[in-house]
Amino acid sequence: MDGFKYKTNWSVITGAPSSGKTSVIKELAHRGFPIQGEVARELIELGLSRGRSLAAVRQDAANLQKGILEVALAREMALDLNTQLFMDRGLPDSITYFKLAGLDGLEATTISHLFHYRAVFLFDRLPIVKDDVRMEDEALADKIDKMLEADYRSVGYAPVRVPVISVKKRADFILECLDSVKTFSVA
Repeated sequence: MDGFKYKTNWSVITGAPSSGKTSVIKELAHRGFPIQGEVARELIELGLSRGRSLAAVRQDAANLQKGILEVALAREMALDLNTQLFMDRGLPDSITYFKLAGLDGLEATTISHLFHYRAVFLFDRLPIVKDDVRMEDEALADKIDKMLEADYRSVGYAPVRVPVISVKKRADFILECLDSVKTFSVA
């Protein structure tokens, strides 16, 4: 746990856009596990619900990424460290997205050392499926995939790659991996 302030029982599910994270998070919730949704998607959808276009919401990428990190940090600060839960993205995701927005990743890197996650699962890519909040293409998704792995490694994680299999099998894979990862007691 070198360099981390708090150990947690939280597991992160991360990956490039359109890699199936949200579907597996929903499957884990269906199985009774607590979850935390993706902050970026929520903030972008909030902007869209206020009548802004996707281009307008994403235009100021630097401020959007700072806002995402601020909300994600506030949410994690409010969580019980002992609760086993699954998060759609973790704080180190901000390192990648800060860099993509042209920001120095130092702030995100520093904040990423607050909480040590029990496990990090990095989803192998699926083809991009456009929706109301996605603007990425295949080339950018490939770049994000590589950056996420490097950035999680840079703060001390060894992300477990989750292969492209059905949603239920991905959830099973994650739960089987967690059986071999020690549960922390942070009393």
